Amino acid sequence: MTIYIDPPVWPAHGTVFAHLISDSSLEELHTFAARTGIRRQAFDEDHYDVPEHRHRDLIAAGATPVSGTELAKILASCGLRVRSVERPTKVRARLLRAWERLLDTSDAAVLGEELLDRWAEPHRHYHSPAHLAAVLNAVGVLERAGELPAEWRRPVRLAAWFHDAVYAGAAGQDEEDSARLAEERLAGLLPAEEVTEVARLVRLTATHDPDPADAAGAVLVDADLEVLGRAPAAYRRYTAQVRRDFDHVPEPLFREGRARVLATLLERPRLFHTPAGQQLWESAARANLTAELAELRSA
Repeated sequence: MTIYIDPPVWPAHGTVFAHLISDSSLEELHTFAARTGIRRQAFDEDHYDVPEHRHRDLIAAGATPVSGTELAKILASCGLRVRSVERPTKVRARLLRAWERLLDTSDAAVLGEELLDRWAEPHRHYHSPAHLAAVLNAVGVLERAGELPAEWRRPVRLAAWFHDAVYAGAAGQDEEDSARLAEERLAGLLPAEEVTEVARLVRLTATHDPDPADAAGAVLVDADLEVLGRAPAAYRRYTAQVRRDFDHVPEPLFREGRARVLATLLERPRLFHTPAGQQLWESAARANLTAELAELRSA
């Protein structure tokens, strides 16, 4: 791992700022920042903003100076870059437009805002609007691959919106509470049988184990697990966010529980249930899970 810093040329608050990044791990970036006295409030999704008067200190502490162009390339190539469209304000606007395409009534608009407020709760790091946007994007990928019949498209997308709408870090109970929220808040907005289907799909995300004939369920759970099949650096960003979601759990207990979850997943004959999901993400997901499990067990 290398920490990089670009020149302090970005003006704000009466001074100029540099960007501090890692080429492999946000966790190690946070460790470096803490060791050098940079406050966590200076972190902005994929980098720290550091004022000009700290620039030389950070280089002396081990940060490698590069140009702004080089730093941007490093951040993009290592998979840790958070694009502007993935940042909270951009994500919310995109999600609201997507919601309007699903349900376009005044009552539904209020519900969409309520759901986004839930997804943006301050204790969430991975289970955030960015995760919701990623799941919806993955649903679209699988739909374009022919995995989702037209009659199931709206229920699957609505289930994606609701599947982590309640998030307290209680596996199983969160999914049940989210399903009940869907039943309550969608009543009157959709036919009863569609509400029932949305709630069923939400409950399915507790196990990620749909029936072989359940095309809608297969698409939803594959989209929810798409993160497992990302590039290694992006996968590490996901695991760091999950750890922050469970900050209240002591490290030994977290490692034990996380290792148990990973081992259970790896025991499955396949992680993804749609042919497209298997082709797109299965191999990379198994490599990522295997590497993380080995790291957890070695620690």
